[in-house]
Amino acid sequence: MRTSALAPGFGVEVHGIRLAELSEGEFQELRGHWRANGALLVRGQEGMSDAQFEAFSARFGELDPPPNQGVGRKSVPGFPSLYVVSNELDAAGEPLGALGYGEAVWHTDMSYLPVPPIASMLLARRLPEWGGNTWVASMCAAYEGLPAPLKARAQELWIKHDATRDSGGNLRKGVEDDDDPRTSRGHAHPAVIRDPGTGRPALYLGRRPRAYVVGLPLAESEALLDELWRWAITPDNVYEHRWRVGDLLLWSNYSTLHRRDEFDRDSIRRMHRSQIKGTGAPAAFHPN
Repeated sequence: MRTSALAPGFGVEVHGIRLAELSEGEFQELRGHWRANGALLVRGQEGMSDAQFEAFSARFGELDPPPNQGVGRKSVPGFPSLYVVSNELDAAGEPLGALGYGEAVWHTDMSYLPVPPIASMLLARRLPEWGGNTWVASMCAAYEGLPAPLKARAQELWIKHDATRDSGGNLRKGVEDDDDPRTSRGHAHPAVIRDPGTGRPALYLGRRPRAYVVGLPLAESEALLDELWRWAITPDNVYEHRWRVGDLLLWSNYSTLHRRDEFDRDSIRRMHRSQIKGTGAPAAFHPN
C-alpha cells in the first residue's frame, strides 16, 4: 500500500484503494497502519454504500450503537449501528443528526463509559460551504512532550470523565445536569494509559469541561487539568483535516483526541459515523 504521513510523528494516509473491496490480507495491512499511527485517512470512497461502510467498520470488531447526544440517538435509516452527524432538519424541524453546526470541543469518544469504544470513523457524505474541519491530536506525542515532573505526576492520576454533556456542550437527552465535576455523572480512568496499538504511553484526558482529578480539591484539580491540556494540544501534536466528499477518517479513541470547527449554518454537513467497541478498559501505563 502507498502511504504518506498526515502529520510529523503520527497519522497516515493510504492512497489508491477501495475499502469495500479489500482482501483479508489488504485489510490486515490497513489495520496495521492504523494501529501504528493512531489516525488513518483514505480518500475517494464516494461510492461506498452504507451497507459497505457498516461491513467495513465491522471488520475492526463489534460495533457500538450511536451515543446519547443532546438530540438523542440518531441512526442512519436502516443501519442502527451507524449514526448521523449533521445539522439537517426534517420537515417538522426535528434534527436528523447530532451536534448541529457549532464547534465540537476537544474530546475522545464516550470516555465516560467503563469501557469506551476503541475506534471511531467518519465518512463524508455532504460538506458545507465553509468550516467543519476536524482536528486530531496525538496523545502519545502529548505525553512525550510533558516536562519530566509532570509526566511522573500524571502517571499517578485518575481523571473522572463527565457523562452529562456531549462535545457540542449540549445536555444529553434524559440526563440530569450537574455543574460540579466531583459529583456529576461519569467514570474515572488513568490519566496515562498504554496505547493498544503501539504499547506507548498516551495521555487519556477525555474532554476538558467538567473533568475532575480524583481525590484533589476542586481548585487544584482545575489547575492541574489546565496544565495537562496546555501541553496536550500544542500545534506540534495536531493534524487539521480539510474534508472532501468521500473521505474516510479513522482514529483511535485511546491514543488521540479530536474536535470540529463550526461551519456555515446555511449549508448541509452530513457525516456517517461508526464506532468499534472496546474489549477492555483503558489500561494504566506503568514504566518498566
